[in-house]
Amino acid sequence: MITADTLRCQREHVIYLAERGARWILTVKGNQLHLHAQLAALPWRAVPDATSGHGRREIRTLKVLTISTGIDFPHAAQALQIRRRRRRIDQPKRFTTETVYAITDLRVHKARPAQLAAWIRGHWAIENKIHWVSDVTYDEDRSQVRTGTGPEVMAALRNAAIGALRTAGITTIAAGTRHHARDSSRPLALLGIT
Repeated sequence: MITADTLRCQREHVIYLAERGARWILTVKGNQLHLHAQLAALPWRAVPDATSGHGRREIRTLKVLTISTGIDFPHAAQALQIRRRRRRIDQPKRFTTETVYAITDLRVHKARPAQLAAWIRGHWAIENKIHWVSDVTYDEDRSQVRTGTGPEVMAALRNAAIGALRTAGITTIAAGTRHHARDSSRPLALLGIT
């Protein structure tokens, strides 16, 4: 099962996966305006919640529709609507709600809603532990390195730093990065080079 964020929600990627017999779930956001609009227009109000989950600050619901026609995307068999309602940290009595859509090539007899929800949560765990840290803590999206192999080298260095900090038991990467940046001997000691 391959799960991917919106960057990989492209026709050529799906065709590539299908040719190799891979199964997939893809998140659909603004990078696919036409597909996103098609998914948002489905009759979600008539669909009961298939699963729900609760965290300390979040309530998640999943709705699933079988697609027979009407979605202009190759191999799409089911559409998913994931709604996340989060309690705000700064104002605990207020909530924010986010609706995300996804598609999968798996038919209902191959993937029940609980399994789909588990795969999506597993993907978000990766997003939160790696991609979010790269995007927010290391501000990867605003990097000025754009030519040659520079972007790949910088991404590898960021991932190595995140991996070294996590291996050392540091769970808050931003705080760990600040701590090690204050003294040039700390990163060397972390890597066992001193």
